[in-house]
Parts: sequence; structure tokens; C-alpha cells
Amino acid sequence: MTLAEMQFVLPDLRPAAAELFVLAMSCLILIVDLFVKDPRRTAVFALTILTLLGAAFVTWAGASGEVVYTFSNMYVHDFMADVLKLLLYLTVIVVLFYARAYLLARPLLGRSEFYTLTLFATLGMMVMISAGHFLTIYLGIELLSLSLYAMVALDRDSPTAAEAAMKYLVLGALASGLLLYGMSMVYGAVGSLEIAEVAERLQAGQANHTILVFGLVFLVAGIAFKLGVVPFHMWIPDVYHGAPTAVTLFLGTAPKLAAFAIVIRMLANGLIVLSHDWQMMLILLAVLSIGIGNIAAIAQHNMKRMLAYSAIAHMGFLLLALASGVVGGDARYALNAYSSAMFYIVVYVLSSAGTFGMILLLSRAGFEADNIDDYKGLNRRNPWFAAMLMMLMFSMAGIPFFVGFFAKFAVLQAVVAAGYLWLAIVAVLLSVVGAFYYLRIVKLMYFDAPADASPIHAPLEVKLLISLNGLAVAVLGLFPDILMWFCLLAVRLSLTILG
Repeated sequence: MTLAEMQFVLPDLRPAAAELFVLAMSCLILIVDLFVKDPRRTAVFALTILTLLGAAFVTWAGASGEVVYTFSNMYVHDFMADVLKLLLYLTVIVVLFYARAYLLARPLLGRSEFYTLTLFATLGMMVMISAGHFLTIYLGIELLSLSLYAMVALDRDSPTAAEAAMKYLVLGALASGLLLYGMSMVYGAVGSLEIAEVAERLQAGQANHTILVFGLVFLVAGIAFKLGVVPFHMWIPDVYHGAPTAVTLFLGTAPKLAAFAIVIRMLANGLIVLSHDWQMMLILLAVLSIGIGNIAAIAQHNMKRMLAYSAIAHMGFLLLALASGVVGGDARYALNAYSSAMFYIVVYVLSSAGTFGMILLLSRAGFEADNIDDYKGLNRRNPWFAAMLMMLMFSMAGIPFFVGFFAKFAVLQAVVAAGYLWLAIVAVLLSVVGAFYYLRIVKLMYFDAPADASPIHAPLEVKLLISLNGLAVAVLGLFPDILMWFCLLAVRLSLTILG
């Protein structure tokens, strides 16, 4: 074929306008930073916030509810992607405002690298959310992961941070290898890596089932690492503990939204024919994660390690919902189960952001408020902040009538509807065990004497944000229907097995 005979079809760039905007602004901010002399990096911070707001506007303006493919079907634009991206922008903006005062108190961290790496990580998550191809998923994961490795190691004077970054890098490389090997086996069995085409060929029986199941095992193992579920959870406590708290806040919130998206794209849309195989894997991972996560969290004396094991248990709950969508080839439970999973992950991100935000609020120059004893007598130091943290703890524990209760209730309802009553009973019993370490924080705040009775000082925007965050889990607990409806609509318009 001669050059004249070759035709290049220009892809439709409009569905990916938000990604292109974030990429362009990230590069622009890198250049602007060369001319910024302000040690507070106010201009870079403002440009980062404006970038996220601009991306939100582009996403909102381009939302149509229709499913659109571009870049040779490697990129999909649908309503679920729009909703998750808007939630992603909001989460990252909240993270940046929470982290601002913390970073300014630590000159080594308060540099522009934090903001640019955050934007590149956000771009990676946007790619993951809109992936229509296995390789697009991998590219998004790697862009996110490489940014996170650098963010964890930002505090170069901290040996703990360096150790955490090294562990994360090595185990992350292993997980990436598992994912790639699984994808190669799927390609060998099916002959394509395009998610929609893989689903069509599996429906038509055009695949080597033995090779496909082996590939599925590697894919689930790679996904399990990214979610941080047992037995691929080893990195979570060390990275949460070793990373600067501002990075831990980012790591423990926004990537969960993208991880949910790739599970839906890869398993529920692409490999739904193999649901019986991956369903059993997810159930096993879920039970182990809820059990080990909750039990191990009880023994922790460091707040960030406690929240790390808590995250493992919460991801176990997410897997329960994902495993309940298709039973015996019957997809009538899919809409309820997957919308419950989306509702759960959104509520978890909301509660986790507020909890880590409180750790940042109580931290100051040279002091990390990451020990559980640092919360003793918080009610005497500041009753309002103690009340906010109490509501966040109640929500994460699943205590009525906070939004975390309805998130767990929605998942358990989906599990029971799918016929797994025993699984719901096990999850409830383990959740009761897990409620102990959340209530322990509340007990310390209200019934123990403070080790440090000094007043708490925080910027006005952080005080306002903590208040909104804490009140949100209470208000959404009274009116959970709105968020549930959005999740239901997003899944209904985007899940291919629903027609």
C-alpha cells in the first residue's frame, strides 16, 4: 500500500474534550511554574482549581446521555462517565483545598509538583473512566500509578515516605504485569481487546474458554491490587501511613471512583459471559477483605493505618455488590447491584475525604495528627469539629441514619436479592466487629482528657469545607434518594447488558 492509498480518519475529539483540556492546562501550568517566584505557589494552585472547574464545565456541557465511541472505539463517552468525572473533579478540588494549609506548612511539599502530579493523576483517572479498550484501561492506570508513586515520595527527607513509595512502585509493577499478562491471554483467546467486541465474540462463542479463564484470573488479580483487597492489600497500610497525609487523602479517595469504572467496563461490560467465574473470585476476595480489614483495623494505634484497613474492608463491600449483578446468567439483578456499588463508592469517597481532611486540619508544622490518641478530648478543644468527625465516623461505621448506613443497606439488599443470604449475614456480623474502631474514636473525643488543650486554628475555607463535608453525610442520610437516583440512571444508560 502506497502512502497515497493510506487514509487517516481523524477521530471525533469532542467526547474527549475534557481530557484534552486537562492535558493542555497541565502542560501550561508546568511552563507557568518556571516563572513563578511566589513560594506559596498561589498562581499554580489557582490555575489547578480553574483547570478542574473548566473540565467540569466541558464535561457538563457535553453530557447528552448517549453512548458515543471515538478513537477507533478505544474511548467511550456515556452518562456514567460524565457522572463519575464530575464527582472526580469535585473530589480533587476538595482534596486540594484540604491539603493547601498542610502543604504551606511544609515547604518541601508545598511546591508545584504536587499540583501538576495531581492533574496528571486526574487525567489518568479520566482515561480509566472512559476506557473502551483494555489497553486504554492500562494506559490510564499507568498514568495514574506513575503520578502516585512520585507523590508518595514527595517528602524526600522522610525515610518512611521513601520506603512506602518503593513498596508501592514494586508491587504496582507486579500488578501491572498481571494485568498485561491477563490482557494478552484474553487477546489470544478472543482475538480482540476492544471491550464491546470482546463481549460480542464471547456471546457468539468465538473464544478459547480455557485460555480465557486463565487470563481472567490474572485480570481479577490486577484489579484486586488496584482496589487494595485481600490478599493483594499488603501495600495499603504502609503507603497510607508513609505518604504525606495530603497525598494519603488523594490516594484514598479519587482513585476509588476510577477503579469502580474499570471494573464495570472490564467485567460487567466486556466479560459478562464469564460472570460465573469472576463472580466466585469476587465473593472470596470480598469476604476475606471485610474480615481481615475490620479485624486488623482494631489493633491499629495509628489513624492512617486504621483507615487503610478500613478501606480494605470497604472495598470488600464494593466487591459484594459487583458480585451480585449476574447470577447463573440472569442479569435481572444487574441494575440494582451495580447502581448500589456506585452509590457505595461515592459515599465512601465522601466520608473518607472528610476523615482525612480532619487529620490535615489537626496537623501543623512538624506534627502529624495521625495517632489515635491525638483525638482525645477533641470535644473540649472544638465541639463543632468533634461533631463533624463523629458524623463521619458514624457514616463509615454504617450507623443509622447517616448516608453510610444506606450505602451498606443498598449493598446488602442487592446481595440478598441475588440469593446470597449467607453472604449478607457474614457481612453484617463483620461490620458489627468493624464498628468498634470507629466508635473508639468517638469515645476518645468525648470521654477522654486531651493531651494537648491548645485551641485548633484552621483557614476559613478548610473550616467551611469540613463543615459541609460532615453535614453532607447527615443530610444525604436523610435524603439518600437523589444520589441513589443519579447512580441508577448512570448505570442504566451505560451498562451494555441492559440493552
